[in-house]
Amino acid sequence: MKKIVIIGANDFQNQLILKAKEMGFETHVFAWKDGSVGERTADFFYPISIVEIEQILEKCREIRPDAVASIASDLANITVTRVAEGLGLPCNSEECIRLSTNKYAMREAFTQAHIATPRFYRVDRIEPYLFGMNLPVIVKPTDRSGSRAITKVMDFNDLEQAIKNAVDQSFSKEAIVEEYIEGEEYSYETISYKGKHTNLAVTKKYTTGAPHFIETGHVQPCDLSEEMLYKVHYVMKKGLDALKITDGASHGEFKITPDGKVRIIEIGSRMGGDCIGSDLVPLSTGYDFMEMVIDVACGKEPKLVKKTEPGKAEIRFLFTEEDVERMRVFEKEHPEKIYRISEIDLSNLGNVTDSSTRLGYYIVTDRCSEV
Repeated sequence: MKKIVIIGANDFQNQLILKAKEMGFETHVFAWKDGSVGERTADFFYPISIVEIEQILEKCREIRPDAVASIASDLANITVTRVAEGLGLPCNSEECIRLSTNKYAMREAFTQAHIATPRFYRVDRIEPYLFGMNLPVIVKPTDRSGSRAITKVMDFNDLEQAIKNAVDQSFSKEAIVEEYIEGEEYSYETISYKGKHTNLAVTKKYTTGAPHFIETGHVQPCDLSEEMLYKVHYVMKKGLDALKITDGASHGEFKITPDGKVRIIEIGSRMGGDCIGSDLVPLSTGYDFMEMVIDVACGKEPKLVKKTEPGKAEIRFLFTEEDVERMRVFEKEHPEKIYRISEIDLSNLGNVTDSSTRLGYYIVTDRCSEV
Protein backbone atom coordinates (compact mmCIF):
# COMPACT_ATOMS: atom_id res chain seq x y z
CA MET A 1 0.00 0.00 0.00
CA LYS A 2 1.16 3.53 -0.78
CA LYS A 3 2.06 5.57 2.29
CA ILE A 4 1.79 9.29 2.95
CA VAL A 5 3.08 11.31 5.88
CA ILE A 6 0.85 14.24 6.84
CA ILE A 7 2.12 16.97 9.13
CA GLY A 8 -0.64 18.22 11.45
CA ALA A 9 -3.91 16.77 12.70
CA ASN A 10 -6.36 19.65 13.18
CA ASP A 11 -9.71 20.04 11.42
CA PHE A 12 -8.18 21.62 8.29
CA GLN A 13 -5.48 18.92 8.00
CA ASN A 14 -8.11 16.24 8.54
CA GLN A 15 -9.56 16.99 5.09
CA LEU A 16 -6.18 15.98 3.61
CA ILE A 17 -6.08 12.83 5.75
CA LEU A 18 -9.52 11.78 4.53
CA LYS A 19 -8.62 12.53 0.89
CA ALA A 20 -5.41 10.49 1.12
CA LYS A 21 -7.32 7.53 2.53
CA GLU A 22 -9.91 7.88 -0.24
CA MET A 23 -7.03 7.70 -2.74
CA GLY A 24 -5.81 4.44 -1.20
CA PHE A 25 -2.92 5.78 0.91
CA GLU A 26 -1.97 4.50 4.32
CA THR A 27 -1.88 7.70 6.39
CA HIS A 28 0.88 8.45 8.92
CA VAL A 29 0.13 11.65 10.84
CA PHE A 30 2.46 13.65 13.09
CA ALA A 31 1.22 16.29 15.55
CA TRP A 32 1.24 17.32 19.18
CA LYS A 33 -1.36 15.16 20.96
CA ASP A 34 -4.22 17.48 21.92
CA GLY A 35 -7.34 15.55 20.93
CA SER A 36 -7.51 16.86 17.34
CA VAL A 37 -9.75 14.96 14.94
CA GLY A 38 -6.80 13.74 12.84
CA GLU A 39 -5.56 11.67 15.76
CA ARG A 40 -8.65 9.49 15.29
CA THR A 41 -8.93 9.42 11.50
CA ALA A 42 -5.26 8.65 10.75
CA ASP A 43 -4.23 5.05 10.16
CA PHE A 44 -1.15 5.74 12.29
CA PHE A 45 -0.77 8.72 14.62
CA TYR A 46 2.55 9.80 16.16
CA PRO A 47 2.37 12.25 19.11
CA ILE A 48 5.39 14.26 17.98
CA SER A 49 5.18 18.06 17.65
CA ILE A 50 5.46 19.31 14.08
CA VAL A 51 8.48 21.41 15.07
CA GLU A 52 10.47 18.29 16.09
CA ILE A 53 11.74 17.85 12.56
CA GLU A 54 14.65 15.48 13.29
CA GLN A 55 12.41 13.14 15.30
CA ILE A 56 9.84 13.09 12.52
CA LEU A 57 12.51 12.48 9.89
CA GLU A 58 13.98 9.61 11.89
CA LYS A 59 10.57 7.94 12.15
CA CYS A 60 9.85 8.58 8.47
CA ARG A 61 13.00 6.72 7.49
CA GLU A 62 11.35 3.68 9.10
CA ILE A 63 7.97 4.36 7.46
CA ARG A 64 9.46 4.98 3.99
CA PRO A 65 6.53 7.05 2.66
CA ASP A 66 5.76 7.82 -0.96
CA ALA A 67 4.97 11.45 -0.14
CA VAL A 68 5.04 14.05 2.62
CA ALA A 69 2.32 16.71 2.64
CA SER A 70 0.36 19.27 4.61
CA ILE A 71 -2.10 22.06 3.87
CA ALA A 72 -3.00 25.44 5.32
CA SER A 73 -0.04 25.95 7.68
CA ASP A 74 3.25 27.79 7.18
CA LEU A 75 4.79 26.03 10.18
CA ALA A 76 3.81 22.59 8.91
CA ASN A 77 5.03 23.58 5.45
CA ILE A 78 8.55 24.13 6.80
CA THR A 79 8.54 20.63 8.31
CA VAL A 80 7.13 19.08 5.12
CA THR A 81 9.96 20.49 3.03
CA ARG A 82 12.76 19.50 5.38
CA VAL A 83 11.40 15.99 5.89
CA ALA A 84 10.70 15.45 2.17
CA GLU A 85 14.16 16.75 1.29
CA GLY A 86 15.72 14.43 3.87
CA LEU A 87 13.88 11.49 2.30
CA GLY A 88 14.67 12.48 -1.29
CA LEU A 89 11.00 13.13 -2.09
CA PRO A 90 9.62 15.97 -4.28
CA CYS A 91 9.31 19.37 -2.59
CA ASN A 92 10.01 23.07 -2.96
CA SER A 93 13.52 24.25 -2.16
CA GLU A 94 14.67 25.46 1.26
CA GLU A 95 15.13 28.91 -0.28
CA CYS A 96 11.52 28.89 -1.43
CA ILE A 97 10.35 28.04 2.07
CA ARG A 98 12.49 30.81 3.56
CA LEU A 99 11.08 33.38 1.16
CA SER A 100 7.47 32.25 1.46
CA THR A 101 7.27 31.89 5.26
CA ASN A 102 9.10 35.06 6.31
CA LYS A 103 7.24 38.23 5.41
CA TYR A 104 10.37 40.41 5.45
CA ALA A 105 12.29 38.05 3.13
CA MET A 106 9.19 37.91 0.94
CA ARG A 107 9.01 41.71 0.64
CA GLU A 108 12.69 41.82 -0.28
CA ALA A 109 12.15 39.18 -2.97
CA PHE A 110 9.23 41.14 -4.43
CA THR A 111 11.31 44.32 -4.47
CA GLN A 112 14.17 42.56 -6.27
CA ALA A 113 11.69 41.22 -8.84
CA HIS A 114 10.40 44.79 -9.43
CA ILE A 115 6.96 43.94 -8.02
CA ALA A 116 5.30 46.99 -6.44
CA THR A 117 5.44 46.71 -2.67
CA PRO A 118 4.70 49.13 0.16
CA ARG A 119 7.48 50.72 2.19
CA PHE A 120 8.48 48.22 4.90
CA TYR A 121 10.86 47.62 7.79
CA ARG A 122 11.82 44.66 9.98
CA VAL A 123 12.06 45.52 13.68
CA ASP A 124 12.08 43.98 17.14
CA ARG A 125 11.29 47.26 18.92
CA ILE A 126 10.09 50.74 18.04
CA GLU A 127 12.70 52.74 16.12
CA PRO A 128 12.88 56.51 15.37
CA TYR A 129 12.87 56.05 11.57
CA LEU A 130 9.41 54.45 11.72
CA PHE A 131 7.90 57.84 12.46
CA GLY A 132 8.82 58.88 8.93
CA MET A 133 6.33 56.38 7.45
CA ASN A 134 2.93 57.39 6.14
CA LEU A 135 0.02 56.39 8.35
CA PRO A 136 -1.77 54.06 8.51
CA VAL A 137 0.71 51.19 8.79
CA ILE A 138 0.25 47.46 9.26
CA VAL A 139 2.24 45.67 11.96
CA LYS A 140 2.51 41.87 11.97
CA PRO A 141 4.89 39.08 12.97
CA THR A 142 7.40 38.22 10.26
CA ASP A 143 6.63 34.50 10.45
CA ARG A 144 3.06 33.79 11.56
CA SER A 145 -0.26 33.30 9.77
CA GLY A 146 -3.92 33.15 10.75
CA SER A 147 -4.26 36.89 11.48
CA ARG A 148 -2.14 36.53 14.61
CA ALA A 149 -1.07 39.88 16.11
CA ILE A 150 -1.90 41.87 12.96
CA THR A 151 -2.72 45.49 13.76
CA LYS A 152 -3.58 48.50 11.63
CA VAL A 153 -2.00 51.49 13.36
CA MET A 154 -3.64 54.87 12.80
CA ASP A 155 -1.70 56.80 15.45
CA PHE A 156 2.03 56.64 16.18
CA ASN A 157 1.14 56.51 19.90
CA ASP A 158 -0.17 52.96 19.30
CA LEU A 159 2.82 51.75 17.31
CA GLU A 160 5.02 50.55 20.18
CA GLN A 161 2.33 48.26 21.63
CA ALA A 162 1.47 46.89 18.18
CA ILE A 163 5.14 46.00 17.59
CA LYS A 164 5.39 44.36 21.02
CA ASN A 165 2.30 42.24 20.32
CA ALA A 166 3.69 41.12 16.95
CA VAL A 167 7.16 40.36 18.34
CA ASP A 168 5.63 38.32 21.17
CA GLN A 169 3.78 36.15 18.62
CA SER A 170 6.74 35.79 16.26
CA PHE A 171 8.91 32.66 16.34
CA SER A 172 11.96 34.78 15.41
CA LYS A 173 10.84 37.62 17.73
CA GLU A 174 10.66 40.09 14.85
CA ALA A 175 7.89 42.19 13.33
CA ILE A 176 7.39 43.82 9.97
CA VAL A 177 5.97 47.33 9.76
CA GLU A 178 4.65 48.29 6.33
CA GLU A 179 2.52 51.01 4.85
CA TYR A 180 -1.13 50.07 4.47
CA ILE A 181 -2.57 49.17 1.06
CA GLU A 182 -6.13 50.39 0.42
CA GLY A 183 -8.51 48.19 -1.54
CA GLU A 184 -10.70 45.09 -1.70
CA GLU A 185 -8.98 41.86 -0.62
CA TYR A 186 -8.83 38.60 -2.58
CA SER A 187 -6.76 35.42 -2.63
CA TYR A 188 -5.22 33.40 -5.45
CA GLU A 189 -5.32 29.57 -5.28
CA THR A 190 -2.72 27.83 -7.47
CA ILE A 191 -1.19 24.42 -8.17
CA SER A 192 2.37 24.30 -9.50
CA TYR A 193 4.33 21.45 -11.04
CA LYS A 194 7.98 21.77 -12.03
CA GLY A 195 7.69 25.54 -12.20
CA LYS A 196 4.46 25.72 -14.22
CA HIS A 197 1.68 27.55 -12.35
CA THR A 198 -2.03 26.88 -12.90
CA ASN A 199 -4.50 29.12 -11.11
CA LEU A 200 -7.59 27.25 -9.95
CA ALA A 201 -9.64 29.99 -8.30
CA VAL A 202 -9.68 33.56 -7.06
CA THR A 203 -11.42 34.05 -3.70
CA LYS A 204 -13.25 37.12 -2.40
CA LYS A 205 -12.24 37.60 1.23
CA TYR A 206 -14.21 39.22 4.04
CA THR A 207 -12.65 40.36 7.33
CA THR A 208 -13.52 42.17 10.53
CA GLY A 209 -11.58 45.15 9.15
CA ALA A 210 -9.29 47.31 11.25
CA PRO A 211 -7.50 46.91 13.48
CA HIS A 212 -6.94 43.11 13.31
CA PHE A 213 -8.49 41.92 10.00
CA ILE A 214 -9.68 38.49 11.16
CA GLU A 215 -11.36 36.61 8.30
CA THR A 216 -15.14 36.37 8.65
CA GLY A 217 -15.76 34.50 5.41
CA HIS A 218 -14.67 33.66 1.87
CA VAL A 219 -16.61 33.31 -1.40
CA GLN A 220 -15.84 31.60 -4.72
CA PRO A 221 -16.10 32.41 -7.55
CA CYS A 222 -15.04 36.03 -7.11
CA ASP A 223 -16.67 39.08 -8.67
CA LEU A 224 -13.77 40.32 -10.82
CA SER A 225 -14.01 41.10 -14.53
CA GLU A 226 -12.03 39.15 -17.12
CA GLU A 227 -9.87 42.21 -17.72
CA MET A 228 -9.02 42.49 -14.01
CA LEU A 229 -8.39 38.74 -13.74
CA TYR A 230 -5.83 39.03 -16.54
CA LYS A 231 -3.96 41.67 -14.52
CA VAL A 232 -4.21 39.50 -11.39
CA HIS A 233 -2.74 36.45 -13.16
CA TYR A 234 0.17 38.49 -14.50
CA VAL A 235 1.13 39.98 -11.14
CA MET A 236 0.56 36.89 -9.01
CA LYS A 237 2.50 34.52 -11.30
CA LYS A 238 5.38 36.98 -11.22
CA GLY A 239 5.16 36.80 -7.41
CA LEU A 240 5.20 32.99 -7.43
CA ASP A 241 8.38 33.03 -9.51
CA ALA A 242 9.97 35.64 -7.25
CA LEU A 243 9.50 33.29 -4.29
CA LYS A 244 10.90 30.35 -6.29
CA ILE A 245 7.72 28.30 -5.89
CA THR A 246 7.91 25.30 -8.22
CA ASP A 247 5.77 22.48 -6.84
CA GLY A 248 2.55 22.07 -4.89
CA ALA A 249 -0.22 24.40 -3.79
CA SER A 250 0.15 28.10 -3.12
CA HIS A 251 -2.12 30.73 -1.63
CA GLY A 252 -1.55 34.35 -2.52
CA GLU A 253 -3.32 37.28 -0.91
CA PHE A 254 -3.69 40.55 -2.79
CA LYS A 255 -5.66 43.77 -2.92
CA ILE A 256 -7.06 45.74 -5.82
CA THR A 257 -6.49 49.41 -5.11
CA PRO A 258 -9.12 52.09 -5.82
CA ASP A 259 -7.19 53.02 -8.98
CA GLY A 260 -7.29 49.41 -10.26
CA LYS A 261 -3.78 48.19 -9.44
CA VAL A 262 -3.05 44.67 -8.17
CA ARG A 263 -0.87 44.77 -5.04
CA ILE A 264 0.41 41.56 -3.45
CA ILE A 265 0.03 41.28 0.32
CA GLU A 266 1.78 37.91 0.66
CA ILE A 267 2.06 34.44 -0.89
CA GLY A 268 2.38 31.15 0.97
CA SER A 269 3.82 28.05 -0.71
CA ARG A 270 1.01 25.93 0.64
CA MET A 271 -2.74 25.57 0.26
CA GLY A 272 -4.87 28.32 1.74
CA GLY A 273 -6.35 27.71 5.18
CA ASP A 274 -9.91 28.32 6.27
CA CYS A 275 -11.04 25.45 4.00
CA ILE A 276 -10.37 27.62 0.94
CA GLY A 277 -8.26 25.01 -0.85
CA SER A 278 -9.66 21.83 0.65
CA ASP A 279 -13.35 22.66 0.16
CA LEU A 280 -14.18 25.92 -1.63
CA VAL A 281 -11.95 25.26 -4.65
CA PRO A 282 -13.46 21.84 -5.47
CA LEU A 283 -16.98 23.07 -4.76
CA SER A 284 -16.68 26.17 -6.96
CA THR A 285 -14.50 24.78 -9.76
CA GLY A 286 -14.97 21.00 -9.83
CA TYR A 287 -11.19 20.48 -9.49
CA ASP A 288 -9.93 18.10 -6.80
CA PHE A 289 -7.26 20.39 -5.31
CA MET A 290 -6.18 18.02 -2.53
CA GLU A 291 -5.70 15.16 -4.98
CA MET A 292 -3.47 17.48 -7.00
CA VAL A 293 -1.41 18.30 -3.88
CA ILE A 294 -0.92 14.61 -3.14
CA ASP A 295 -0.05 13.82 -6.76
CA VAL A 296 2.60 16.57 -6.87
CA ALA A 297 4.00 15.40 -3.51
CA CYS A 298 4.42 11.98 -5.16
CA GLY A 299 6.22 13.54 -8.13
CA LYS A 300 3.24 13.14 -10.47
CA GLU A 301 1.78 15.81 -12.74
CA PRO A 302 -1.60 16.96 -11.36
CA LYS A 303 -4.76 16.06 -13.27
CA LEU A 304 -6.60 19.22 -14.34
CA VAL A 305 -9.94 17.47 -14.78
CA LYS A 306 -13.26 18.73 -13.42
CA LYS A 307 -14.77 15.91 -11.39
CA THR A 308 -17.96 17.68 -10.31
CA GLU A 309 -20.20 20.46 -11.57
CA PRO A 310 -18.87 23.90 -10.52
CA GLY A 311 -21.06 26.16 -8.39
CA LYS A 312 -20.98 28.91 -5.79
CA ALA A 313 -19.34 28.12 -2.45
CA GLU A 314 -18.67 30.11 0.67
CA ILE A 315 -17.48 29.62 4.23
CA ARG A 316 -18.86 31.63 7.14
CA PHE A 317 -16.99 31.85 10.43
CA LEU A 318 -18.60 32.06 13.85
CA PHE A 319 -17.56 34.76 16.32
CA THR A 320 -20.58 35.15 18.62
CA GLU A 321 -23.60 33.28 19.97
CA GLU A 322 -25.67 35.29 17.49
CA ASP A 323 -23.55 33.88 14.65
CA VAL A 324 -24.21 30.35 15.90
CA GLU A 325 -27.94 31.04 16.13
CA ARG A 326 -27.99 32.45 12.57
CA MET A 327 -26.23 29.30 11.39
CA ARG A 328 -28.85 27.09 13.10
CA VAL A 329 -31.66 29.07 11.48
CA PHE A 330 -29.99 28.82 8.05
CA GLU A 331 -29.47 25.06 8.54
CA LYS A 332 -33.16 24.63 9.37
CA GLU A 333 -34.42 26.75 6.49
CA HIS A 334 -31.88 25.63 3.82
CA PRO A 335 -30.56 22.17 4.79
CA GLU A 336 -29.81 21.36 1.14
CA LYS A 337 -27.27 24.20 1.02
CA ILE A 338 -25.22 23.08 4.03
CA TYR A 339 -22.04 21.32 2.94
CA ARG A 340 -20.35 20.97 6.33
CA ILE A 341 -20.55 22.35 9.85
CA SER A 342 -17.42 22.25 12.00
CA GLU A 343 -17.25 21.35 15.66
CA ILE A 344 -18.37 24.40 17.66
CA ASP A 345 -16.14 25.58 20.52
CA LEU A 346 -17.80 28.20 22.73
CA SER A 347 -14.85 28.52 25.11
CA ASN A 348 -13.60 31.62 23.26
CA LEU A 349 -16.86 33.54 23.42
CA GLY A 350 -16.01 37.22 23.74
CA ASN A 351 -12.31 36.53 23.20
CA VAL A 352 -11.79 35.94 19.47
CA THR A 353 -8.39 37.48 18.79
CA ASP A 354 -7.28 35.70 15.60
CA SER A 355 -8.35 32.94 13.20
CA SER A 356 -7.43 30.14 15.61
CA THR A 357 -9.82 31.38 18.31
CA ARG A 358 -12.99 31.60 16.21
CA LEU A 359 -15.87 29.44 17.45
CA GLY A 360 -16.22 27.39 14.28
CA TYR A 361 -17.56 27.64 10.74
CA TYR A 362 -20.06 26.33 8.23
CA ILE A 363 -19.74 25.90 4.48
CA VAL A 364 -22.65 26.54 2.15
CA THR A 365 -23.05 25.87 -1.53
CA ASP A 366 -25.25 26.88 -4.49
CA ARG A 367 -26.79 30.37 -4.78
CA CYS A 368 -26.55 31.57 -1.17
CA SER A 369 -26.61 35.17 0.01
CA GLU A 370 -23.36 37.06 0.43
CA VAL A 371 -21.33 36.58 3.60
